[in-house]
Amino acid sequence: MTITTEEQLEKLKAIGRICALARDAMAAAMRPGMTTQELDEIGARLLAEHGAQSAPVVTYAFPGNTCISVNEEIAHGIPGDRVLLAGDLVNIDVSAVKDGVFADTGASFVIPPEKTQLTALCRDGKKAMWAGIRAVKSGAPLSDIGDAIGKFAKKGGYTLIRNLASHGVGDSLHDEPGEIATWPDRSERRRMNDGLVFTIEPFLSLGGRMADQKSDDDEWTLVSRPSAPCVQYEHTVVATPRGAMVITVAN
Repeated sequence: MTITTEEQLEKLKAIGRICALARDAMAAAMRPGMTTQELDEIGARLLAEHGAQSAPVVTYAFPGNTCISVNEEIAHGIPGDRVLLAGDLVNIDVSAVKDGVFADTGASFVIPPEKTQLTALCRDGKKAMWAGIRAVKSGAPLSDIGDAIGKFAKKGGYTLIRNLASHGVGDSLHDEPGEIATWPDRSERRRMNDGLVFTIEPFLSLGGRMADQKSDDDEWTLVSRPSAPCVQYEHTVVATPRGAMVITVAN
């Protein structure tokens, strides 16, 4: 999606806020002993209360309203009977559609009591996302995003998952301009046109480099290869001459 009217922007802001509210409500409700299905139901109720639909369900018939990935899972985890435990690393990814407009957001959390290494990884995963967001500006190369995130990751001694990318969003869940690397990519020649809507979502890891299918009987859930803790933080943004307009905020 490329924003060309105020009506488009208002619809995008509306669904972005709903996604953020669901993400934050789920994070606040997380506790040891609850299942990922129970956590998913909290997000589902909030989406429904605001007249939104789960984008993974609408687009891919995903078997859950949100994606919830725990510990060794790094993306697209299916909500179910897995019980959350103290110290678990949990990623919540919420994408939804309302009035024909899609938004997407995500964040990772450690259920207290937290482990120092994972707490630091979460802190720096969020910083990596913001390094990418600060590189957004209409007219600038899309490669600036991956370069900024890659510089941050290298300085901190982290790796980046290199087959899970940012993407366009708005008219659909996965919209043009297609995959946008959150790592340095010398082949990237595209630029951010004014009003372009897309996600910034690096996967920062303590050694992981690629995402792989968890098992033969689970076509959705992805794990890190090599196996290592990994976090994801994600916002939907709009490129403007002044920088990024962040859409997936709750206020």
